[in-house]
Amino acid sequence: MININWEDVIKIRRSARNFQIVEIKTEQLQALKNDIRSIEVPFEHTVECRFFKAKPTKRLYFSMVSPPDNLAFLSETDVVSVSKTGFIGELAILYAQSLGIATCWYGHYKLEELEKCMPHLEKEEDLQTANMGYGYAKGEVEGRRTICITPLGYHNEKGLRMVDRITEKFISYKRKPLEELMISSQSMEFISASVKYALNLARLAPSAANSQHWRFDILNEGKKITIAMPQGYKHLKWEHPNVDIGICASHFWLGLKLQHLKPKITITREHGRAKWTFELGD
Repeated sequence: MININWEDVIKIRRSARNFQIVEIKTEQLQALKNDIRSIEVPFEHTVECRFFKAKPTKRLYFSMVSPPDNLAFLSETDVVSVSKTGFIGELAILYAQSLGIATCWYGHYKLEELEKCMPHLEKEEDLQTANMGYGYAKGEVEGRRTICITPLGYHNEKGLRMVDRITEKFISYKRKPLEELMISSQSMEFISASVKYALNLARLAPSAANSQHWRFDILNEGKKITIAMPQGYKHLKWEHPNVDIGICASHFWLGLKLQHLKPKITITREHGRAKWTFELGD
């Protein structure tokens, strides 16, 4: 992958909730497209990153005005594919951050408006699967869909709503200590310095309403690490928490790479959720 200081990018990246209504500079946009095309991960996937234009209205993102440039992440809608979308999408978003482009993970887009900006549905009745009009659906549906989208642009801090200022200052930046995210506190004794480094990057991942619902399990004396949400977990507003698990897994994978570790990765469906397993060699 491209030589980027991933640790610094992970630490400084924040969701932007207000954008300057200007197009991204041509050289930046082309660099981002090249970076995304270069993404290689050690598992099979069918995730597509598709760029599209939008008009400066609140019809697509109901809480903010769309900048001209945007990016959609498409895949099948089973929990494993959705989680892989989080993994691939976060790499794209981190590339954008490294280029000075602001982003915001967004799953409650207006499906009808997205179809106008970026035609992608196979048939007109697919619009009827939207969850009260927002997002592609609630649960699994047939075919490939846009799981999430993100605006691409330059942050406009002056135009932030008061609620967004409060969210950014008191909620979005806070992260739980690693000990609270472990399935078993006893497993901390098996964590090597390299794995602990990667886990600390993983816990910095963004999540819906900063819920941080990932849990880490350390098995085989520290040689096997799993990432998944607790069994039966339900978010109050966000119907695709497996996206967040994929985002967390991407941070962990980057952390391992920075420690020169090459894990074997498997993603499985277990108890209705996506489970990421990283196995380290001797």
